[in-house]
Amino acid sequence: MPTKIKVAVVGATGRTGKSVTDGLLASDTDFEITALTRPSSISSAANNALKDRGVRIVAVDLTGPQEDLVQALTGVDVIVSCIVYSSLDDQIPLAEAAKKAGVKRFVPCDFSTPAPRGVMLLHDQKDDVLAAIQRLYLPYTVIDIGWWSQQAVPAVPSGRTDHAVNKILNIVPGDGTIPIAYTDLADIGTYVAKIIADPRTLNKKVFAYTDVLSTNQATELMEELSGETVIRDKLSAEEIFGRIASARSALEKDPTDTAARFALLFNEYVYSWGLRGDNTPESAAYLGYLDFKGLYPGIQGKTMRTVFQEALEGKRDGN
Repeated sequence: MPTKIKVAVVGATGRTGKSVTDGLLASDTDFEITALTRPSSISSAANNALKDRGVRIVAVDLTGPQEDLVQALTGVDVIVSCIVYSSLDDQIPLAEAAKKAGVKRFVPCDFSTPAPRGVMLLHDQKDDVLAAIQRLYLPYTVIDIGWWSQQAVPAVPSGRTDHAVNKILNIVPGDGTIPIAYTDLADIGTYVAKIIADPRTLNKKVFAYTDVLSTNQATELMEELSGETVIRDKLSAEEIFGRIASARSALEKDPTDTAARFALLFNEYVYSWGLRGDNTPESAAYLGYLDFKGLYPGIQGKTMRTVFQEALEGKRDGN
């Protein structure tokens, strides 16, 4: 009988963390799952719901005494971090404790669209965490994904997709011809469950995506399915560059300006996948990623066609 793989998930009640936990629980692989949570959240409704599904809940302070972290991680095979983006650096003491505890694989909180350094501040911060992990010679796997499919649902005049449209992302960057890889949020966990049980992915980066369409192709797909003319806001390259420059200027004046930081991170994403074309299998391959589809040809997530059809049928939200 195969040995259970003991997995600790950081941020298991967040959106990506919930997908990961759901995927592990549904997997054919025998996972024993622990959710590492803040002491103040140990009895939260979300954690109690996980407990009811057989997930062990353990309170940890990632910035607390290292010996406490080591004790909590002893016996864990894999850590999957889905930590909130504002606390990325808290993964470094976690990785140091994981090394001492003998953890066999650390999956840092990437779950982002791929890009080279110097394009997106957030991606560079995640890359800095990976560098800290590598300095420890701690075994790792980086998992990056396509842009969330549900955030690409466009509006139509009848309002049938309004419940699923993310208004700030209902855009056409540039001329709309740049290919963009997409991954449905719910599929992330399914993909993670395959990747972390595979020795081929140890000390590698994996790009886990489902579909590749340009914004124009996605528009055409929705028009085919709905029989309506899609409504999207055009966003020129000049506007994107202006927004990035404005956000950087605001942060130079006040580094604690959270609105400016969000604006910078958001518009750098749009620049990366909407103008540069970083978020494609070809770009990921150049950057050294393994291709999920090549590793697991039998695994198929929800396509954009399915996502859009579900939105038209009222089965989707865009948040």
